[in-house]
Amino acid sequence: MQHAASAYAKVSREAIAPRELEASLLIKAAAQLQYVADDFDNRLPGLDAALSYNRKLWTVLAASAAGPDNPQPKHIRENIANLALFIFNRTFAIGPNSGPQSLAILIKINRDLAAGLRGNAA
Repeated sequence: MQHAASAYAKVSREAIAPRELEASLLIKAAAQLQYVADDFDNRLPGLDAALSYNRKLWTVLAASAAGPDNPQPKHIRENIANLALFIFNRTFAIGPNSGPQSLAILIKINRDLAAGLRGNAA
C-alpha cells in the first residue's frame, strides 16, 4: 500500500502544470503570511517561518526567471527579477515591531500573481 501511495504522489506531482504549481505555492505563502497578520501579536513566533518560506519561494521564482532555458520574453523575466528584488528588500525590512500591515503588500503580490498565473487576473 505504501508503494502505491508514493507512486500516486509522484504522478500527481508530475501531472500538475508548472503555472498551477507556482500559483499554488504563491497562495500557500500568502496564506502563511495572512495567518500571522490576522493575529499578529499572538502569532509573532510564526513570522520568521512565514517570511522565510516566502523568501525561498521567490528565490526559486527569480532563479527560474533568470535561467537560460526560460521561454518567457525578456521583459517578463526582468519584471519577475525586479519583483523578487522588491520582495527580498521588503521581507528583510519586516520585523517584530513592523505590525501586521507590513505583510499586506507581500500577501497582495502573491495573491495577484497567483491569480494571473491561473488566468484570473483582475
